[in-house]
Amino acid sequence: MERTLGRHLSVPDGKGEPISAAEREHLTNAAADLYWNELEWENITEEERTDEGKLTELAFPGFLAFVNGLLLQEVMPDALAPAQPRPEVVEDVLGFLAERVVELQDQLEGEDDDDPARTQEELTMTDRLVDLVLFTLHGVDPADVEGFREPPGG
Repeated sequence: MERTLGRHLSVPDGKGEPISAAEREHLTNAAADLYWNELEWENITEEERTDEGKLTELAFPGFLAFVNGLLLQEVMPDALAPAQPRPEVVEDVLGFLAERVVELQDQLEGEDDDDPARTQEELTMTDRLVDLVLFTLHGVDPADVEGFREPPGG
């Protein structure tokens, strides 16, 4: 991405007190739960389907809002708590998503996949979700890098 954008990418600094391993795991698990819930809702309703496929940005609104909240840098002056960005948790969430991409790729390559079309859709959406989280983590506008990346399996 740095080469494509022509600039150095950085990760926001975490502010405030470090969080415990239990809190970090709790936040990562909360993100994973959002992923599974929103994925299942999309599979049931297919609300965000177009002729080109599913719209990841619209299929995972809670998940993406959660990631944005983990990286919040500023709060309103009358907020009861200061902004406390947690980029380390977002990195854990990216690890979860990357593992999911590998699982889906392995599932497609195996012979036990009951619904390869659904698995491919989940892979495409999850891969796009990795991109969106990376863009958020590094403060990159997705429009700046569109067209530079091939979809998985394509």
